[in-house]
Amino acid sequence: MITGGQRSGKSRMAERMVQEMSATPVYVATTRVWDDELRRRVEAHRLRRGPEWTTYEEPLDVASLPLTCDDTVLFDCVTMWATNLFFECGEDAGKALEDMKSQLGVLCPKCRNIVFVTNEIGLGGVSENAMQRQFTDLQGSINQHIATLADEVYMTVSGIALRIK
Repeated sequence: MITGGQRSGKSRMAERMVQEMSATPVYVATTRVWDDELRRRVEAHRLRRGPEWTTYEEPLDVASLPLTCDDTVLFDCVTMWATNLFFECGEDAGKALEDMKSQLGVLCPKCRNIVFVTNEIGLGGVSENAMQRQFTDLQGSINQHIATLADEVYMTVSGIALRIK
């Protein structure tokens, strides 16, 4: 698992890591593109990856992806997946968390290796907005869950990786 702030170098680190593990890596993209700025970010990620990558775009049901025990996967990113499920579940963070844990229970055993990219969003002050507080709690909870499953956990700060576990 690689966590950190926005533009901290998480995705680039994960791409390098996965490419070192496999000549035929798999990319699981969870982002829903809702504006031009996000479309440009997604395109920048696509351009960095070469033809050796297999890409699946799935914003909700990642457990249904046709992954196998031969696959080494870059899952980018948990935060966008959590956002999608949070709203799909009617802003019910508990329901979204249970769905995410259940899907991870199906997804993780399918693959040889999975590198999860996620965001550490709870480092700032507590939001005045109740919905944002619920989402921050969801993000923190799913990050903790994935960290317990992971063999290694890194945090990126200004492009520098710090090994936590």
